[in-house]
Amino acid sequence: MNIYLVAVGNRMPQWVDSAYREYATRFPQQCRLQLIEVTSQKRTKSSDPTRLRKLESSALLSAVPKNCRRIALERSGREYSSEQLAQRLQQWMGDGRDVALLIGGPDGLSRACLEQLDDRWSLSALTFAHPLVRVIVAEQLYRAWSIINNLPYHRGHAN
Repeated sequence: MNIYLVAVGNRMPQWVDSAYREYATRFPQQCRLQLIEVTSQKRTKSSDPTRLRKLESSALLSAVPKNCRRIALERSGREYSSEQLAQRLQQWMGDGRDVALLIGGPDGLSRACLEQLDDRWSLSALTFAHPLVRVIVAEQLYRAWSIINNLPYHRGHAN
């Protein structure tokens, strides 16, 4: 299975690229994490956030490989513990489809985009710096993988 992290934004700071790669390269061949970047729209003081959100959302949807389960990283989505995310990852793997996780730009995803997706996942009620989200997602997915495979990486305690 491939997990595609489809994100608005390129030319991230070096620390973001490095941290993302650190986790992405830990995945085995049977569950690979791949980044697909979509160029963000230029923002000015007079930019219309609704228009930018629509353009970026459209570009994200176009970048998703065919036949993927499409999931938005969205504050209004479901929150998971690490153990619950591991269960979700197992379900995704059992489904036989690749997964695309969509990260919108600074203005988020358009309503039309959200309505086309299969699910929504919230990392937290907190707001994170946009570049940091891809690092958090990569780390949490690797943690979920390590829970499934009884690797020593995850030392948390189940409730």
